[in-house]
Amino acid sequence: MSTGVVIALIGAALATILAGIGSALGVAMGGQAAAGVVSEDPAQFAKVLILQLLPGTQGIYGLLVTFIALSQIGLLGGSVADLTVKQGLAFLVASLPIAIVGLISAIYQGKTSVASIGVVAKKPDQFGKAMLFPAMVETYAILALLVSILAITNISV
Repeated sequence: MSTGVVIALIGAALATILAGIGSALGVAMGGQAAAGVVSEDPAQFAKVLILQLLPGTQGIYGLLVTFIALSQIGLLGGSVADLTVKQGLAFLVASLPIAIVGLISAIYQGKTSVASIGVVAKKPDQFGKAMLFPAMVETYAILALLVSILAITNISV
């Protein structure tokens, strides 16, 4: 396996690892807040579960970028490309937007979800409005996802 492929694999792994860590932390924060609400009012389970799960999307985005990168490299059923170091670095850099933004946005989306869960605890009829707050944080994860996908799919292999 060439050095270029190894560097590209590091980038692909970082997309999944960092975005996944952020999602795990964000979902955990939401879960702690949701458990408190459900202990007081079990009828709010579905609403707070949705809010808890929102930060989990960044981990999915990181995994998606990893699969696209592995596919481009040829590690998902094709013949493995013999990448130069320059091409490997291109994959690494292309993976960084979702890796870094996924990590940070998932954590902050978790914090925003906690606040929104607090809104639902006090005013369950305001669920729709409460859901908009963490959804706004999601916008930046989606932008990072698009940048990584566009960058990876435009690397000549």
